[in-house]
Amino acid sequence: MASKNKPTVVVIIPTYNEADTIGDMITHLFTKTFPTIKDYQMHLLVVDDTSPDGTYKIVKSHQKKYQNLHLLTNPKKAGIGYAYIVGFKHAMTKLKADFVFEFDGDFQHPPKMIPQMLEQATQGFDVVIGSRKIKGGSNPKGWGFKRIFFSEAGGLVARLILFFPGKNFLKVTDPTTGLRLTRVKGFLDQVDFDHFYSLEFSYKLQLLYQLISLNPKFKELPLQFGLREKGESKIKGSTLVDSLRTAFLTRINDPATKKFLKFAVVGFTGFVVNSLGLEFFRRSGLADSLSASFTAYTSTPGLSLLANPNSWSGGLGAELAIISNFILNNFWTFSSDRITNPFKFLYKFLQFNLTSFGAVIIQFIAIGLATLAFGDTTLVRQLALVLSIGFLILPYNWLMYNLVIWRK
Repeated sequence: MASKNKPTVVVIIPTYNEADTIGDMITHLFTKTFPTIKDYQMHLLVVDDTSPDGTYKIVKSHQKKYQNLHLLTNPKKAGIGYAYIVGFKHAMTKLKADFVFEFDGDFQHPPKMIPQMLEQATQGFDVVIGSRKIKGGSNPKGWGFKRIFFSEAGGLVARLILFFPGKNFLKVTDPTTGLRLTRVKGFLDQVDFDHFYSLEFSYKLQLLYQLISLNPKFKELPLQFGLREKGESKIKGSTLVDSLRTAFLTRINDPATKKFLKFAVVGFTGFVVNSLGLEFFRRSGLADSLSASFTAYTSTPGLSLLANPNSWSGGLGAELAIISNFILNNFWTFSSDRITNPFKFLYKFLQFNLTSFGAVIIQFIAIGLATLAFGDTTLVRQLALVLSIGFLILPYNWLMYNLVIWRK
């Protein structure tokens, strides 16, 4: 029974053929680690895949001695991810956990880190991980080059896929770490455990991504990862491929990523419209008619752009792209916030044009200057269009779309 005054912490250890170490770990935690923790009610939950070596039997024998030792057994080996998911659900629903640890049973995760990480929870942190990548952290000294390479390269690639180029890329240094403490309320209880892409080692990547997406107060502590001396490693030959697959599927199916990809498709469509419009207005004579009204400024610095038909072609092409982008973004990219009321649609369209007018000015100036400097050719116009869109207009539009037009 959990203390009414102390938050409940459940340390989950998944096991498979760890009879050589699980007894020592249980004894260590209940006699040396847990007694030092005064502000939390500590529980240990072992989830065993009915190990052939009888790991679960050892756990059962220790249950007679330790009241807060719990055991779940899966009928067959289903993967470390599955074991953890079963453990998470049990910890939250049956043990009423306030915090949950993911922890190894072979002493590769130092038990002394449990109170250190709980101290961070006391300070208000929601997700705390042990990182091998920050100062003070390390991989086992006994690892060979191949294991270190796959660990470092795989971790970096997973990190790139999951978090680049956002701020979390710098904040999360070790996405494949197995040592994590998570607050239940508002974080672990918000995770959809029924739709994980992997039930193996790489479950941790999807879980980390979902947790970070909830904007937790996040902290990393240095982890000196120990060398396994007994038992079987949970890393398989297929782990690297499975991890990259999970990272990719997690990122590509994230709503924010889907929205950005739609935005990119709309942007490309807008570019095609813009490019074709630029050449159409330059060749149709309309741009010449507009620039002819400003021939008096041909030799005036700055204002000479008004007399350049290429500037007007660029501006008109940009306006065509704006109309295309508004329609596609409203009904597709930001479909969850789409505007359907006719009057509001017209109002937002005018507002969209006003906020996007900066893009028209950018393109008007960029193409005008480029053709004055390098000549009135299709190549010059199109190169100027590409550069101005890529480096100036795209960032400007993304900012305006999110902060003004489709702002909730």
